This record gives sequence, structure tokens and C-alpha cells, in this order.
Amino acid sequence: MQATPPSRARWPRHAANVVLKLAYPAVILGAWHIGAPRYVGIALLALLWVQRWIGTGSATARLRILTRLDWALAGLLTCGSAAIAITDSETLLRLYPVMVNAALLLTFGATLRHGPSMVEKFARLRTPELPPRAVRYTRRVTQVWCGFFAVNALIAALVALYGSRQAWALYNGAIAYALVCLLIVGEIAYRNLVVRPHASGTEAA
Repeated sequence: MQATPPSRARWPRHAANVVLKLAYPAVILGAWHIGAPRYVGIALLALLWVQRWIGTGSATARLRILTRLDWALAGLLTCGSAAIAITDSETLLRLYPVMVNAALLLTFGATLRHGPSMVEKFARLRTPELPPRAVRYTRRVTQVWCGFFAVNALIAALVALYGSRQAWALYNGAIAYALVCLLIVGEIAYRNLVVRPHASGTEAA
């Protein structure tokens, strides 16, 4: 009996991860159509742990150096989701994206203090041996992401406290994700158009 190639065996897991990542903004966008806040809290709690259960591939396994912090922050988000489900509080639901950004800020920021940086960890999944220049660059990119999460948390808090339901759903379910995509595309463009040509020119000199 012919064995299933590893890449084919993993694709359902990868596909499920993509669907779950898209499900979060969909839940936020449709939060006020789902019903009471507690139902949204239950959906967020389910998404959090189903995604964690599915995300057991090689990339996740190789990032286990952050296990304690990662699980602590997952616990924080679990408590937040559970609190929404139990109290049926619209205020807690509105503040959930703030908690998500704060958790990401702490996760990325902790790697700047103890090293290696979060972006370096992801880079080494594809290129295990990184030159010192690349290590410094990945650290700067991690700092940029920390700044983004801090600003995004502040905006999410302002929208949660002072914005309408529609403004909250639109920002946290669409605009914030568009900004994430813009930052990713911008970093890739900068790396390929500026960083790599400059590095090649320096080496040639």
C-alpha cells in the first residue's frame, strides 16, 4: 500500500488553519447578527482552542520555546472569552480585540528581551542559518510589529469605548486585518527592494 506523501497528508490541517484564521474576523464582523454577546464569546472560545488543537504541525513544534508565555496568554484570552459567555457583557466583548492585541504585543515583546526575536524564529523555520545582518533586521521587524500591536490596541480600545457597534465591527473585523496585510506586504517589498540589494552591494564592495 502506497504511503501518503507528507505534504498531501498535511494539507487538510493547513486548510483548516486558514479557515479558522478567517473565521475570527468573520465572527467579529457578524457579532451583532449572531445574537447575544455570550454566543459570540462561546464562538471566540471555540475558535481559540480548536485552532490551538489543530496547530500542531512542525512550525508550531519548533516554536515551543515560548510555551509558558504562549499558554499563559492563551489562558488570558480563554478567561476573556469565558467572561463574555458568562456575563453576556457587550463591554467585555468590545474589549476582546484589545486583549488580543495586548497578548500579541506581550508575545512579540518578550522575545525582544530574551531573544531570539519572534520574526527571527519564523525566519529560521525556512533558513536555519541566518547571518548577523539578517538577525538584526528580523529584530527591527519584530519591533515594528510590537509598535503596530500597541497602536492597534489603543485604537481598538477607543473604538470599543466610544464607537458605534458598526464602527467596532468594521475596524476590528476588516480594517485592522487590512492594516496587517498592508504591513506584511510593505515589509516584503522593503526587504526585496531595499535590504537585499543593499546587502548584495555591500558584499560586492
